[in-house]
Amino acid sequence: MKHRLSFAYFNILSDNIVEVVVDEGIEMSLEMIDECHHFIEDHFKEAFGMLINRVNNYTYSYEAKLSIASYQHLKAIAFVYYSECSKAISENLYQIRSLDQWNYRLFSGLELGWQQAFDWLQQELSTVKVS
Repeated sequence: MKHRLSFAYFNILSDNIVEVVVDEGIEMSLEMIDECHHFIEDHFKEAFGMLINRVNNYTYSYEAKLSIASYQHLKAIAFVYYSECSKAISENLYQIRSLDQWNYRLFSGLELGWQQAFDWLQQELSTVKVS
């Protein structure tokens, strides 16, 4: 099920996986991150994974980098990138948030990475015990 936020689409792919597709040219702000948090809190009450589909080019404000993907039940993040720049942005985001010890992986969208990312998320979430 596809949901439109002010800056992106959130596609609920399964009970516990959401795909995020941010619009072209956006700089993610703290307000946008807050909008994400409200959406996630409304739709995911248990362990879930995020598939960040970086098909479009966008960036993050410094403040957004510090608070993005700070969800209590987030168990895995898969980044699908389509350019070296997009890959570098995802890697930089992980480095900034390294203290959070995200369970994440990068996948090349040019090498069937979307399906690999989805499969990896399913595998990671299959090992999570539901409370």
